[in-house]
Amino acid sequence: MAIDLPFIWAAIIAFAVLAYVILDGFDLGVGILFPFFPEKRDRDVMMNSVAPVWDGNETWLVLGGGGLLAVFPLAYSIILPALYAPIIAMLLGLIFRGVAFEYRWRTRRGEFLWNWAFAGGSALAAFSQGIALGALVQGIPVVNRAYAGSWWDWLTPFSIATGLAILIGYALLGSTWLIMKTTGELAEKARRIALRTCFATIAAMGIVSLWTPFLKPQYLERWFGWPTAIFSVIVPALVLGCFALLVTGIRSKRDAQPFLAALGLFVLGYAGIGISFYPFMVPPSVTIWDAAAPDSSLSFLLVGALVLVPIILIYTVYAYWVFRGKVDPEEGYH
Repeated sequence: MAIDLPFIWAAIIAFAVLAYVILDGFDLGVGILFPFFPEKRDRDVMMNSVAPVWDGNETWLVLGGGGLLAVFPLAYSIILPALYAPIIAMLLGLIFRGVAFEYRWRTRRGEFLWNWAFAGGSALAAFSQGIALGALVQGIPVVNRAYAGSWWDWLTPFSIATGLAILIGYALLGSTWLIMKTTGELAEKARRIALRTCFATIAAMGIVSLWTPFLKPQYLERWFGWPTAIFSVIVPALVLGCFALLVTGIRSKRDAQPFLAALGLFVLGYAGIGISFYPFMVPPSVTIWDAAAPDSSLSFLLVGALVLVPIILIYTVYAYWVFRGKVDPEEGYH
């Protein structure tokens, strides 16, 4: 039986993007929450909680973006022109927050500027990712294998809604991460924020989920036609289960349960997008197989991926293992 290389590569790219969202999501969330913790001591601990892992998290973004260019060049050539503005905004946000990690510790007079660079860059990156996601979900017009829309097609009420949903969701991930990694009043305040943002995240997920099936006929068919309509029962039920674990974990003052439950919400949301998308790489017209590079290229690149992806996974797991446990407020990563 022939190996479906485009499908395998679509799964690899999807995994890389999911890994980026759930890993970089919490450290973007920590930055988003920065303005709610005005004390310098709290901010130092917050940054120290993500300083050892934030740059490694973004490896998955490079893998997803670079992989898309290499194995789905048609999709890359369509998506990038359609989303230039939010992608550029996202990269600028990531640059500012990345520089803030180093510069904030080297200055006293200008520290407030790097505090805002860290917070603003995190919020801009998160909102831009949500905007890009919304624009992709609502569909990209394609004519003769090229983007056929205008400069502002990405800016719609739906994309703004998804941008806000991602912003809120990342704040939830950030607050649950702080619950797991910090102690004292900082952790208690993060717990209170997490309780609010978990309800806001569920509301945002509900709005986007109810809106999505009515954007395209194929989405409506996928969610309400048989037999795929079964997903309309299973996915919401699992979301409610994660929500219950999240709320009980916060209220019972458990450390890891809220974070793991919040990750579960993101995985289920991502699965819902995948259910809507499949088999399209660029909805509503370019499928995985339409967008794929020649099989000879996919085979060659797959050999590299079979070596590279496990190495990245091992490094990621090792980094989190080494820096496990609570952050000591008296010690700094820098």
